[in-house]
Amino acid sequence: MSHPLHFFTESLTTPIGTLVVISDESGHLRAIDWVDYEDRMRRLLTRHYGVDGVMLTPAMQSSRPASALASYFEGNLHAIDSLLTATAGTAFQTRVWNALREIPAGRTTSYADLARRIGQPTAVRAVGLANGANPVSIVVPCHRVIGADGSLTGYGGGLDRKRWLLNHEKQASECAANSAA
Repeated sequence: MSHPLHFFTESLTTPIGTLVVISDESGHLRAIDWVDYEDRMRRLLTRHYGVDGVMLTPAMQSSRPASALASYFEGNLHAIDSLLTATAGTAFQTRVWNALREIPAGRTTSYADLARRIGQPTAVRAVGLANGANPVSIVVPCHRVIGADGSLTGYGGGLDRKRWLLNHEKQASECAANSAA
């Protein structure tokens, strides 16, 4: 019988709600979700690691992922760019999640464009499902994917949060560009 993985939990207060941040002993980000969706996150952890596959313990000090996310919400959008993640997904999901990390902050793309980007232009629906299964939102920025017509489409944390995140990134990007000019 194998021992459960040991993950650390933290709560992070943001302008749009409290995030639960889960990282491992190496500091890799394992999961993020809003506290009002914490049950969904726990189901995801069970699906990926088994019923007794994970032991969750409150973190004794702030982790690098939580600190980077706090900086992101303060306007330093690139604070999360170098965070290491360790997620249990399929090879296809991993390709989609890697492609998501290539979308610059303040920009959006469509599901169809994302499918083309990974070399599977007919896999639009599968890309959407992989996007929805992303366990480390914000860091793997699934909120940057919108409908082909430019409309806001589903987001696990709700469309109000998606709208806020996109506006936050747009404003912070514009401020950074104006400061550089």
